[in-house]
Amino acid sequence: MDSKSVSSRLRDLVKFLGTVQGDLSNVTGPPSLLAPSSVVEVGHCWAQRPAVFAAPARESNPEKRALLVLRWFLIALRSQLYVAGAPKVSIKKPLNAFLGELFFASWTDESAKSTTKLVAEQVSHHPPITAMHIVDEDHGIRADGYARVEMTFNGSVNIRQVGHAVVHIDAFEEDHLIPLPDVKVRGFLSGCMYPEIIGTYTITSSSGFVTEIKFSGEGMIRGKRNTFEARIYSKHDPKKESIYTVNGIWSEGWTVKEVRTGETLEKYVVDAPENRPVPITIDNVAEQDPWESRRAWQGVLSGMEYGDMRQVLAEKTRIENAQRQMRLVEKARGETWTPLLFKSMNGEDHAVFHELSAGTGMSLDADRTKGVWRVCRDELRGLQRPYRGDLTPFGY
Repeated sequence: MDSKSVSSRLRDLVKFLGTVQGDLSNVTGPPSLLAPSSVVEVGHCWAQRPAVFAAPARESNPEKRALLVLRWFLIALRSQLYVAGAPKVSIKKPLNAFLGELFFASWTDESAKSTTKLVAEQVSHHPPITAMHIVDEDHGIRADGYARVEMTFNGSVNIRQVGHAVVHIDAFEEDHLIPLPDVKVRGFLSGCMYPEIIGTYTITSSSGFVTEIKFSGEGMIRGKRNTFEARIYSKHDPKKESIYTVNGIWSEGWTVKEVRTGETLEKYVVDAPENRPVPITIDNVAEQDPWESRRAWQGVLSGMEYGDMRQVLAEKTRIENAQRQMRLVEKARGETWTPLLFKSMNGEDHAVFHELSAGTGMSLDADRTKGVWRVCRDELRGLQRPYRGDLTPFGY
């Protein structure tokens, strides 16, 4: 990146952050800082390696299943957090999803005979809440999650994710509670922004195994960007002795060891050719429903592709203004928007969360996410285009 592009990026960023007080999550950033995808696509990181997602369902040993769930979690982090970037390429901000925005995709690994399907919907705009459902029907494993994203600025951008995911494995009637880490975005002065996870997080399974992950980064004791240490132990062990340890850099690679034998089980390299995601399968934009993300944002995405920032701004403003007008019409009519494929349940009824979160410090905060969001399977099975009749994201 040359000095002119660095200074230009910094000017855009300073102007952007200088106009905002409080939560940044629903604020539109400068076009030059936007990623060519919407927030509703973020769940792709968990689904784009079908063999990795299905692996826990193929394992009969519960402690090894816990390790495989951790592996899936770690592998997803780089594409989840380095949005439109890489360790040496500045990250960007995804497009703010509009209310009712949908994303459907699938990935097939022919060699592993595994297929994952992703469904995501923006179920709330104020506050912004995205719900998603990932499933491998052949192997009987699914992940259901939702997140409200809160962003603030105090020298770095602080991203807090309020929500969680639950992985369920049918064959073992087993659940794994997955946290959504908080993130800091750093690197403004260098012109190369990057994410950093700080803190300790826990993955718990109904089979009794606990995964503890400690994240650190630059400026911390070890001073290495994206560093983590993880261990797995049984909650039934009074000494909580480690069964497995995993140490490394989540954006580059890590080493897995079995503590009892001292054996190194895996040295994972993120950029190794064999670890690349499989190609995405998605309907052509022309065939998509108006509520599907890539069709709705096609004018914006086209402008980004050709470097036409005027088109990006014009198309983005068009859909944002239409959405504001729709909310005014609904208010005047006394109507409330109803999500298409997800429904909210009471937090008190989420028995899996309350059981698995005990002793971890995780809080549900259902009042901040308009409840707990779960996919409506019957509606999903019966879904046909046009999804909302003649109604489009551009107005009533």
